[in-house]
Amino acid sequence: MKFLFADSLDFVDPNYDFLADRHGAKRVALHGDEFPHEFLDEVPYDGMLVSRGIVGDGPVAGKYTDAQIMRFRREGARSFLRFEEARFPDTMMMGDCGAFTYRAMAVPPYGGEDTAEFYADGRFTHGCSPDHIIFDFDAPISARTIEEVPEDVRDRYEVTLQNAAEFKAAAKAIGPGFTPMGVIQGWSAASMADAAADLVKMGYDYLALGGTVPLKIHQLRQALAAIRSSIPSDTRLHVLGFGKIECLADLEHFGVTSFDTTSPLVRAFKDAKKNYWMRDAAGDLSYYTAIRIPQATENNKLKAKAREGSVNQEEIRVLESAALVAVREMAGRTGGIDDALDAVMEYWAILNWDEEASPSRRAAAATRQRAVYARTLGERPWEDCTCRVCREGGVEALIFRNSNRNKRRGMHNLHVFHRHLQKFRTTEA
Repeated sequence: MKFLFADSLDFVDPNYDFLADRHGAKRVALHGDEFPHEFLDEVPYDGMLVSRGIVGDGPVAGKYTDAQIMRFRREGARSFLRFEEARFPDTMMMGDCGAFTYRAMAVPPYGGEDTAEFYADGRFTHGCSPDHIIFDFDAPISARTIEEVPEDVRDRYEVTLQNAAEFKAAAKAIGPGFTPMGVIQGWSAASMADAAADLVKMGYDYLALGGTVPLKIHQLRQALAAIRSSIPSDTRLHVLGFGKIECLADLEHFGVTSFDTTSPLVRAFKDAKKNYWMRDAAGDLSYYTAIRIPQATENNKLKAKAREGSVNQEEIRVLESAALVAVREMAGRTGGIDDALDAVMEYWAILNWDEEASPSRRAAAATRQRAVYARTLGERPWEDCTCRVCREGGVEALIFRNSNRNKRRGMHNLHVFHRHLQKFRTTEA
């Protein structure tokens, strides 16, 4: 079961100066920055997925500049991402259309033929047919027929299959080194199974299940069970955007060949608690909360408080500096954990001050947060990890503060998750 990382131009400056909080001298953005597979000692995934919606050609605005789009299509995805097959053999370079980016449109902005051209230019090894997300999911007992669903749902289902048929024919021109993947969409497990069976009839032997992000795990199990019962056992199956990564056994149970996710990286800075990952003694993933010490002059919440006059910027700069110094001294064993927690919580109290909350409620929130931070700092997880992020950055990897720290922590999570998946594969085998 292969893990593909869905890239969104996620890189770090390898020469970033944590103490001065600035980029390395003579840094050239992107060219001098490093992707996870370049920064870490080992590639932390089995392939990469690039969404057309993230690249942003055509009517969908993505993250690439016009110059980057031109270079991407001229040089190909592997060259642009510096993920060359010679250096990273047996890896996949997969494309999809990024259906979530155009979910509000009545019809997908891409067709089968132009998508095949996009994959050919990008020299992808695998590519998904253009689909249109269906957000409904009926319980088995109340699953609707195609005649019973709203017109919008029916249109999305039918255009996904029509595009798949057009794409399958157009993809032949790309050549034998490319594997077309038919995308499954549906409003119920039964409709997804019907779509999967239709895609196999079109000639697809590698299917991708879309629209899984809003599904609960029991709904995903229902969908996978129904799909598996409707297609040959040797038909490969990919799950697009699989965020429920604690449920790897379910993917294995239903014979999933591959999946993609950004969760290990994005949870480093988007999750409220699960920011830094480790494997515990039982072989499960465990999580730590990063210590939030935002930049006083850059944080939007603090800037708003300063504008309204509720905080003094010079005072919060002093608190910010004191928190950083205390955490670093604790990590270097020249300072105590209580001193570090006192400094961090003094800054936290300013950052999270809620004048409408009662004193007892504020005190209770502070007590809970101090306990969370006490576990992170007290257990010193960065000392048990040998990845480059922790080896070079130490406690900086646990400080929630600007992109270069936060994405480094995400790269550490990718390293841990890939190791976890390898152990999972061994156990399951």
